[in-house]
Amino acid sequence: MSESVRSRRKTRTGVVVGDRADKTVTVIVERRFAHPLYGKQVKRTTKYHAHDETNEYRVGDTVSIMETRPLSKTKRWRVVELIERPA
Repeated sequence: MSESVRSRRKTRTGVVVGDRADKTVTVIVERRFAHPLYGKQVKRTTKYHAHDETNEYRVGDTVSIMETRPLSKTKRWRVVELIERPA
């Protein structure tokens, strides 16, 4: 696969909120935007199921995830890297 195709894949940064499933983590991603009418900053969250091949990520870890081919019924993302681990 060429490097240009990989660079077009979506990436997100979020916090692991679930690690019970085998080789899967649940990552919550928060996005902020201005309300279209009132202009106030609004927060919305989305949960993604991401592939974790080695079961190394734990609840509370901040991770980067990347879009990938469908891996199961709900998994369309994989964990790329650990950004921060809480003390």
